[in-house]
This record gives sequence, C-alpha cells and structure tokens, in this order.
Amino acid sequence: MKLGQLTILAALMSLAAVAPASAAPSTASGSVALALAGVVAPYSPLPAAEKKAVATLFNGNSNVAYKKKITVTSDKIVCRASNVDITSRSCELTFGSHSRTVKGAEANAIFATEALAGVPSDGAAGTIFEALSKLSCTLDPKVIKDNSGGGADCTFEPGN
Repeated sequence: MKLGQLTILAALMSLAAVAPASAAPSTASGSVALALAGVVAPYSPLPAAEKKAVATLFNGNSNVAYKKKITVTSDKIVCRASNVDITSRSCELTFGSHSRTVKGAEANAIFATEALAGVPSDGAAGTIFEALSKLSCTLDPKVIKDNSGGGADCTFEPGN
C-alpha cells in the first residue's frame, strides 16, 4: 500500500471510530430480567392481575395464581441522577402516549436495575443519565415456578 492510501485508510478508520453507532438490541434474562420487569410493571398500563403477579414474583414468591405469560413493555425509560445535587434522582417512563415520572427511591431502583441489566451511563453538566428504549420483558410464571433459572427474558435498546 502506498503512503497516500495508508493516510486515507487511517483517516477513514478514525472517522469510523468517532461515528455514532446505532444502538444494538440488548438482552437480559433470569433474575435480571425479572428485576427489570419488576421495577417497570407498577407504572405500566398492565391489567391489575398482571401487575399483582409480577409484584408477587419479584417479591420472591413463585407460587402465583396467574398462569399466562406476562409482557411488560415501555417505549422509553430515561433516568437521571445528579452528582452535584446528590438528592436529585428521577426516571421518566414512556408507555405509548402516556408517560410517568418517578423520583427518589423508586427512581433509584429503576436506575440501579438498568445498570444491572447493562444499560450504559452517560454524563453531562452534573447529571448522570441512563436510558433505554423498546423494552419488552416476557415472564412465564410456569417456567419461573420450576426454579430452573428461566422464564424471564427482556430485550431493549440502550440509549434513547
């Protein structure tokens, strides 16, 4: 390869390194997926029986009356915590045209569970962000009750 070609190749490689990558879908399964569904379900538009079943499973009781698969979804979740005002933390959860903002301990639980699921943090001007979109968690109470480590799976895209 000639020097000019190497220079062009190096320039293209450096551009590729700084070009924003599209958010590749991520997955979570087992206890992490159950936790992610468990912290999102209370704010979602799920029917009451499904919310109760998710809460029961997340609270450590696999003996639930609800036997059908449950799908917990959210279009977008954006959590923020300040590293200046250390009392400030919030998450905005979007479900279609409806959104819900939670603060304090509830937001901290969502923020921490996103991190556990591998959602990367980002920061700017005294604020730490975690965001995901297209969350879809499927819980199968029958499989969860078998105590084999299965029955909970989530997919999502990191970032917003």
